[in-house]
Amino acid sequence: MSFKSISTFLASGAELEGSLPAAITIAQREDAHLTACLLGVDMTPAGGFYMGASPLLLQETLERAQSDAEALEARARKLLSAETLRWGSESAVVQFGGLPALVGLRARFSDLVVQSGPYVENALPTQEAVLESALFEGQAAVMVVPEGKLPPDFGRRVVVAWNQSNEALNAVRRALPLLRAADQVIVAIVNPPVHSPERSDPGGMLTQMLARHGVRCEVSVLAKTLPRVSDVLLRYMADVDASLLVMGAYGHSRLREAILGGATRNVLERSKWPVFLAH
Repeated sequence: MSFKSISTFLASGAELEGSLPAAITIAQREDAHLTACLLGVDMTPAGGFYMGASPLLLQETLERAQSDAEALEARARKLLSAETLRWGSESAVVQFGGLPALVGLRARFSDLVVQSGPYVENALPTQEAVLESALFEGQAAVMVVPEGKLPPDFGRRVVVAWNQSNEALNAVRRALPLLRAADQVIVAIVNPPVHSPERSDPGGMLTQMLARHGVRCEVSVLAKTLPRVSDVLLRYMADVDASLLVMGAYGHSRLREAILGGATRNVLERSKWPVFLAH
């Protein structure tokens, strides 16, 4: 198993300058085909035009979105044509409410989607919508790259956040190409449950499975000495000088995490390192 189809969805010049170079680097490393989808998003809410408004207003917003998408695609093609890799590009116009359907359809046929962080300063609403659409509607693995920058030692030392959940296991399976290529993989477990099936050997069955795939890994059990699990994981990332975090995404509902917070959102808000997510 390897990543052979990689996609990225870009709706602004800032995203293009951030996500696209990272996506190119990963595609070259994996010898994969990269597809860049350049989005012109009409942010007019459904029902946003009052009864009797001129159809010309709607036409104008769509034409503006089309122009934005075509301009982004021209810039993307210029960057991509200067690189040595297999690539394709397309522009698409969509209303904001239609993003899940458009992104989900394209992401479901990708081995990996590469996006910039959705909660950085000046991030657009489309960035969070694209991330969630790829994860949920597309059922794709997503690499979130803060500020679009890959560290020089990307993927050499990887931390896997393990909590025995279906989401975490799916993330590990999807990340196998990266885990096999890593020099070291650390399975990090924060406060393992006392009554869990793995209580006598936390992470033992996971490391056994990974070892059979040729992954060099070890287990690190961490005490929850900070208020949030995400804080413990990110501090540990810094302590071991890791360059990639693999974790399951949205074990709680998206609405709950948006209102109350959660490990996924907290990590994406604060991580300085790339985060590999799967739901």
